[in-house]
Amino acid sequence: MKSLARRLPFHYGWIAAGVVFLILLTGAGMRATPGVFIVPLETEFGWSRATVSLAIAINIILYGLTGPFAAALMQRIGIRKTAIYALALLSVATGLSSMMTHVWELMLLWGVVVGLGCGSIALTMGTLMVNRWFDKNRGLVTGLFSASMATGQLIFLPTLATAAEAGGFKPVVWIVSAAAACMIPVIFFLLPERPKDLGLLPYGRTVDDGVVQPQMNPITAAFGVLGRASGSKDFWLLFGTFFVCGASTNGLIGTHLIAACIDNGIPEIRAASLLVAIGLCDLVGTTFSGWLSDRVDNRILLFWYYGLRGLSLFLLPYTDFTLAGLTVFAVFYGLDWVATVPPTVRLTNDLFGKQDAPILFGWILAGHQLGGGAIAFLAGLMRTNFGTYGSSFILSAILCMVAAIASLWIGRSWRGRKLVPSAA
Repeated sequence: MKSLARRLPFHYGWIAAGVVFLILLTGAGMRATPGVFIVPLETEFGWSRATVSLAIAINIILYGLTGPFAAALMQRIGIRKTAIYALALLSVATGLSSMMTHVWELMLLWGVVVGLGCGSIALTMGTLMVNRWFDKNRGLVTGLFSASMATGQLIFLPTLATAAEAGGFKPVVWIVSAAAACMIPVIFFLLPERPKDLGLLPYGRTVDDGVVQPQMNPITAAFGVLGRASGSKDFWLLFGTFFVCGASTNGLIGTHLIAACIDNGIPEIRAASLLVAIGLCDLVGTTFSGWLSDRVDNRILLFWYYGLRGLSLFLLPYTDFTLAGLTVFAVFYGLDWVATVPPTVRLTNDLFGKQDAPILFGWILAGHQLGGGAIAFLAGLMRTNFGTYGSSFILSAILCMVAAIASLWIGRSWRGRKLVPSAA
C-alpha cells in the first residue's frame, strides 16, 4: 500500500474511500436481499408475510443497535479487522441459510446474525473513515458512501430477483455469501487503517493535529457517548427524524415494495427493476445532497427531503401500480431515498464534535433501524390482516411530514435562535 501510495497521482484517501464504498455496497446488497425472498419463502415453506417480516424486523433493529458498538470497536481494533470479521461472519451465516427449513433458523441466521454482521459494516464505518481520511470534501464523500446503498441495489437486485424467480431462495443466499467472501482480500490488501500508516496526512490537511483516538472498551465508549448526548434535545431530534427515515425507506419500500408489486400482478424481476430505478435516482440525489451539505443549511435540506418524501408516499397508493405511475414515483422518491444521510452526519459532527460523532451517529442510525424494523413488521402484519399495503404507505407519509417540521429545530433554541452553524 505504501508503494502504491507513492506512485499515485492523487491522495490514497480516495482508494481507501473506494474500498469502504465497496464494503458498504456489499452490506447494502445483503440488506436488500430479504425483499427478494419474501414471496419465495412464502411459496416454498408456507410462511406468512408477517412471519418473514418479523425476521426482517429483527435484522433491521439489530443492524441499528450494533452501530454504536461497532464504531467503538473500530476505534479500538481498527476498521480493517472489524470489516474482515463481519464479512466472514456474513458469508458463513448466509451460506448456512441455504439449508434452513424451520422458522427459528430464519430468525437466527437472517434475523440475528445477518443483522449483527451488516450493522458492523454500516454507515458508522463511513463516518469514522471520513473523519480520519478527509479534511476537505467530507460532505461529498459522505454522500458517496450514502449512495452505496443505492449502488448495492443496482448491482444485486436484478441478479437476485432473476435467481429467485428461477430457483427460489437458495441461489439468492449463495450469491450474497460469495459476494461477502470476495470482499475480504480486497480489504486486506488495499485498506490501511489511517493515513499516517502510509506517511500521509488526511486529504486537505497541511499540519498534523496530533489527535489520537482513545483506546476504550467499546461498550464503555458507546454508552459514554450516549450518556453525554442524551441530555441534548438535538440528539433526540436527530434520533427521531432518522427513525422516520428508516420507517419510510428500508423498512417499508426496501422490504415490501417488491411484494406489493407482486400483489398487483407485476412479476418479481420487473418489480426488482423498479427498486433499481429508485437506486439509480438515489445515486444522483444522495451524491448531490452530499455536495449541498457542505454549502447549504442542513436543517433546510432535511425539511425539504422529508417533506418531498412524504408527498411521494402519499401519492403511491393512487398510482394503481401502473407503469407510468410507478415510473413517476421511482424518480420522485428515488432522488430522495437516502439523501437525508449527509446532512444528518454533518449536523452530528457540527453539534457534537468529530471524536464523538462516529459513535453518536451509530446511535442515531439505531433510531433509523428501529423505525425500519417497526414498519417492516407492521406493514407485513397489516398486509396479512387487511390484504393491502396502502395504509402503511400513508402512515409513513404522515411521519415524514412530522419529521420535516422537527428538522427545522435541530441546533436551535426552542425560541428559534440558531445555536450552531450547520454548513461550511
